[in-house]
Amino acid sequence: MGVEKITIEKFIPLSKEFPIIDVRSEGEYNHAHIPNAYSLPLFNNEERKIVGTIYKQKSREEAIKKGLEIFGPKMKEMIDFAEGIIPKDNPNNKTVIVHCWRGGMRSAGIAWLFDLYGFKVYTLIGGYKAFRNWVLGVFKIKFNFTILGGYTGSGKTIILQELRRLNEPIVDLEGIAGHKGSAFGRIGLPMQPSTELFENKLAIELVQISALYPNKPIWIEDESQRIGNVSIPHQLWETIRSSRINFVNISFEERLNYLVDTYGKLDKIELEEAIKRIQKKLGGLEMKTAIEYLKNNDMHGCFSILLKYYDKLYKKSLENREQLKTLLQNFNLEIVDAKQNAEILINRTNG
Repeated sequence: MGVEKITIEKFIPLSKEFPIIDVRSEGEYNHAHIPNAYSLPLFNNEERKIVGTIYKQKSREEAIKKGLEIFGPKMKEMIDFAEGIIPKDNPNNKTVIVHCWRGGMRSAGIAWLFDLYGFKVYTLIGGYKAFRNWVLGVFKIKFNFTILGGYTGSGKTIILQELRRLNEPIVDLEGIAGHKGSAFGRIGLPMQPSTELFENKLAIELVQISALYPNKPIWIEDESQRIGNVSIPHQLWETIRSSRINFVNISFEERLNYLVDTYGKLDKIELEEAIKRIQKKLGGLEMKTAIEYLKNNDMHGCFSILLKYYDKLYKKSLENREQLKTLLQNFNLEIVDAKQNAEILINRTNG
């Protein structure tokens, strides 16, 4: 069917239609990759090192010979892999997109094999490096954001989920980061992605959402620039910080009850470790008291201390923002109820 080289501009829409095959080593893939790409390394970590050493110490030709020696026995397995990822609802459309680091010999080799077998193959000009340059360019765009603000325990995440259900454009920063944004945010969750992989996922999400809803602002939750171990890129962060904030204002008692219901069932050992991580800012006495409440199963007492700490932290963050008065709109709400509060936000902001 042929091999066609495509630019990153053509790659982005095609990547939603056809499987992407990343032929870099597993180490390169595991560090960061294009979202939803399959890993099919031409060379594993050790093999890549061997071929690279031959290239540097001997010649390009000798490196290619060694590469072919490694590649040969893998060919059938690679064909089987490619056939296995073709969508079951359209098995006759054998089309794949192949890329390596810079669009060089690794992707060319596997593209040749798939073409020989009868696949339609696209290869990305510039490879993963071109994709990364595209990602960094996305963060320079001045997206139209509406920030959902509110003190800890206001149910901002579940409001976002409800907004999505109501066909509002949202980007879930915490969901993409795999972290809930506080010292307790990683409890019960798998390991976070690398910052690079977080950026890749975020860029794709932003472009897709803005294309689906070209005339609507994108809702995102008010976050610190750092979410667990990953960071929001600086240029995007500047756009976020200059965006309108819809602040949901809910009473301390309501938020405390919600936190107890949400976090109270988590592992106590992990909760204690999380409390210890904020000891310096929380204060030694407050930390000991919170842990004592936790051990005595007094979750309201424990979370009351923590909630006061996070309220103080968030208030300080708000006060440090420029043009806060012109950006902030308050929504005084009675209870933590995703459906009710999402509808109030939509009605008032669209009204």
